[in-house]
Amino acid sequence: MKALGLDIGTTTLCLTIIDAHTGATIESTTVPNDTNIAGRPFERLQDPAQILAKAQDLVNAAAAKHRDIASLGIAGQMHGIVYVNAAGKACSPLFTWQDQRGAMVELGVPAGYGCATHAYNLQHHEVPAEAVTLCTIHDYVGMQLAGATTPLVNVTNAASFGLFDLATGSFTADWPIFPQVTAECAKLGETPQGIPVFCAIGDNQASFIGSVREPEKSILVNVGTGSQISFVGAGDALETRPMPCGGSLAVGAALCGGRAYAALEHFFRQTLAMAGCTAQGELYAAMNALAMQPPAQPLTVDTRFGGTRADPARRGAITNLGLENFTPAHLVCGVLQGIVDELHAMYCAENAGGHTVLVASGNAVRKGESLRRMFAETFGMPLHVPAHNEEAAYGAALFGLVGAGVYDSLANAQQLIQYQEV
Repeated sequence: MKALGLDIGTTTLCLTIIDAHTGATIESTTVPNDTNIAGRPFERLQDPAQILAKAQDLVNAAAAKHRDIASLGIAGQMHGIVYVNAAGKACSPLFTWQDQRGAMVELGVPAGYGCATHAYNLQHHEVPAEAVTLCTIHDYVGMQLAGATTPLVNVTNAASFGLFDLATGSFTADWPIFPQVTAECAKLGETPQGIPVFCAIGDNQASFIGSVREPEKSILVNVGTGSQISFVGAGDALETRPMPCGGSLAVGAALCGGRAYAALEHFFRQTLAMAGCTAQGELYAAMNALAMQPPAQPLTVDTRFGGTRADPARRGAITNLGLENFTPAHLVCGVLQGIVDELHAMYCAENAGGHTVLVASGNAVRKGESLRRMFAETFGMPLHVPAHNEEAAYGAALFGLVGAGVYDSLANAQQLIQYQEV
């Protein structure tokens, strides 16, 4: 028996097929999410019809190859919204989590969150006339794959819009356009091939489900375009995000993370161009090699180059810079350590304790031995990396197996997770 996990990210879509009894990844396919739509300078838009078509192609290909599929679980990029009409069709672009129109409204909700986006659209009369509700892009894809016409939004996605009361499980704003919300692993319907489709969940929660074998003891750090730290509990200094099927995560999200390292790679590329040289491919391998031996007199780098959710205007800094440590190796190590330090500071601000296992995910961690070492040393815990590469898709697959009744709880399904040797 097999399970499908579909993750709809900002830059890629991934479909993972796992063995429902061993947890082994049978097959994983990733395609680019090259559906961006040009818009105004503050807009970050994608085409939901193209995203749906890509998702359908992935699921159809899997269904044609594998016959004994128990479930399809879905995860995806949080916070963004797409408007849906009475026929269940998208009637707007996808306003992604990177869209900045929400920064121009006074709502107390960060830009990119669905409620801030919708508030701007209301004020500027940009809500489509035929819109009857809204949802995330993965809610929309799940609805369409299941043959439904009304989105059913899991609490993980509903909370990502903002203006959501976790205690009551309902929105605090009186907007009739809000979708129906569920806290359950609800079945949406079936694909044309008869595969049960379950409600979509947020990629942060899906990554936690798909990475952490011992939830109560573990901290999950993820370094992608941004970076995040997550652990079971209610946040005080950090954001509290609901888990599907009950419970919550304390989550700290940094806007830069891997973007800070990418900015440094771009800086080195520009330096080469200034000298009349052209870089052959990416420079990350060379940068990672520089970081293998920590240099003396390290730099202190604040990697909040793109601000924070609470303070978008905030900028990073490089300190302890002198003539003797103004080198590429010092810059590389300083930026990597800065990525780690930003997440560690969030953990310390929460004054959490009792964790004994550090789990790390994301390509930057998988490819960067130095980054793994810095995480382990800074947090003072052994570090584990999941054996499977696509944690959110894997977590979505586990969630679908719980919905299908193959496992009676997420905790039992998570026992399938294996860690690689690092």
